[in-house]
This record gives sequence, structure tokens and C-alpha cells, in this order.
Amino acid sequence: MKIFDCTIFLDESMMFEVRLNTLDKYVDKFVVVESLYTHAGNKKKKNFDINNYKKFKDKIIYILLDKEPESLLPILTNGEENLGNKRINTLKRIRLQYNALSEGIIDADKNDLIIVSDIDEIPNLETIHDKVKNKILLFKQRLYYYKFNLLYPNYEWFGSKACRKKNLIDFEWLKYIKNKKYNFFRFDTLFSKNKYTNVKIVEHGGWHFSKVKNEKDIYYLLSNYGEHNEFENSGLSVEDYKQFINEGVLPYDHFLDKRSSIENKFSKRVKLEKNSSNLPDYLLKNSDKYKEWIA
Repeated sequence: MKIFDCTIFLDESMMFEVRLNTLDKYVDKFVVVESLYTHAGNKKKKNFDINNYKKFKDKIIYILLDKEPESLLPILTNGEENLGNKRINTLKRIRLQYNALSEGIIDADKNDLIIVSDIDEIPNLETIHDKVKNKILLFKQRLYYYKFNLLYPNYEWFGSKACRKKNLIDFEWLKYIKNKKYNFFRFDTLFSKNKYTNVKIVEHGGWHFSKVKNEKDIYYLLSNYGEHNEFENSGLSVEDYKQFINEGVLPYDHFLDKRSSIENKFSKRVKLEKNSSNLPDYLLKNSDKYKEWIA
């Protein structure tokens, strides 16, 4: 069984380097899609440079996407309809970028393991081996912000997900499968495309190193990517994020329901916890190299 690690690239050269070095001994091919359009539809330059990763060059399959989705909705007004259209267009761009990863697994065998993650969601593959019996693997990950060791306490993140190629419907399907294992007797699982019973929750399943960037890059990310509609209405600035990083706080609460209002989500500041235990061995052994990003 070969392992294909598949992800989307914006400009996260450092994070991809950490990913490559952490997963190298387990992964056979790293599949990377970079789009020349952000999720918000803004044109961007090509940022990926294979020469930055010469050690892994033979393992990397790079796919450059230079097109927008078909049938984007018009953005004409500043009202609720316009916000809805922006959100729909964002989802169409995300779908196009994730499903472009399929080009990188054409040569994969039907029993090869396909992993999909955001680039800052790094699965722990120590316990993954040839005897993957479940249809779907969900990796239960620890969540960090701003620095590699600033932990969001007591929160479980399910970012990386995997299945064998023979079970893969498409990459968007795999990425957005519900983050739980459903009871075998649940009738609705017979007809659902995102609720499954044959699921393995991978404990100690890795790390989500979210927004390990400076305040300007965080602002650019939030303004241009999947969260941009909510971020537009938050009123937060570059200076706000500089303060959040310095204080080690997050400006919104992950424990609130996703359907909560923008005001509710951004009404609470969450104190992050400095915690360097259980980080990837590569980071621990190369802490001097990444000292700027360790609190």
C-alpha cells in the first residue's frame, strides 16, 4: 500500500517544508494543487517553487490551476444576497481546487491510501500501516495558533481524512465527511454521502498549525480565503492581529455552534496555552531553525 498525501498550497512554504519532513518516511507521493485565484476570486501569483524542496523533488506532484469555476454568481450589491453569492462562489472555488487533486493520483492503485488535508493539518501516520480495515480514517488532531506550540486547549480538530482510492468519491467528499463515527443501526447512513459507520477515529492523529504567520499574512489569508465572508464583518485589523499574537489569544471561540452570529463568534477571547509536548519529532529536533515560530 502506497500513501498519497494531498493538499492545497497558497504561499505556505515553511509549513510545507515542515509537512514534508514530518511525513517523508511514511508518504510515497505528495500531491499539491496551487490555484492562481484565491477563494475570494482575487488573482494571485504562483508561489510554489520546487527548488525549495530539492530533497523531496521526486516525491512531489505539483498541479497548477489557472481557471475559475464555471457558473459563478454575479456580485452586484452590498446586501444579504451579495454576501450569499460571495459565499457560494467561495465554495465553488474550494471545490474546484480540492477536486483538482485527482490529477495527482491517476497512477495510484485502488488499494493505495489517499489522505487529504489543508496544508497546515499534518496527520500523525505512526500507527497507519497496510492493514487499514476501515473505509474512512478521521484524524483527531491538536489545534495550535500563531506559533507551533500555542495550543487551543481541550479542542479536538478533525482536519486530515483518508480512504483507499477504491472508496474515494472525490476529494471534496472526503474533506467534508462528518467528523464522527455513526452507529451501525442509524438508518440515515444508508443514504447519506457524509455520514458513515465504517470509520476509524485515529487518536493522537496529528496537528493543525493554524495561522503560523505574521499579522499581515494572517490578514491577507483571512481576507482572501474560505473564512473571508465572516472576517469581512468582524471589523478586525492587522493591528488587532498583532496584539492577539503578542498576547497569545484567539479572537473567536471554536466551541460556539457554526451557526452562531458573527457577533457571538467574535465576542470572546480565548487564551492559548504554551505547550511543546507531543509536537512532531522534526520540529523538536529543529527548534533552532523555527525559533521565530515557537513561543
